[in-house]
Amino acid sequence: MKKEYDFSNAKKNPYAKQLKKTITIRIDDDSINYFKQLSEETGLPYQSLINLFLKDCAKNKRKPNIQWQE
Repeated sequence: MKKEYDFSNAKKNPYAKQLKKTITIRIDDDSINYFKQLSEETGLPYQSLINLFLKDCAKNKRKPNIQWQE
């Protein structure tokens, strides 16, 4: 490897905006197990399935049905 590289003519990655972000999120075991089981059935990684599900919710502007138990 060279000690120095010349990046003066480098171009920004045109696909950088399309990359996914890494985040930390707390998800309960039942939800994780559901997507892992679905992953085995579909052959898709469970994290991809969660992403697809959330993407679909955002696209269709779905909101959770939250009901507090008394």
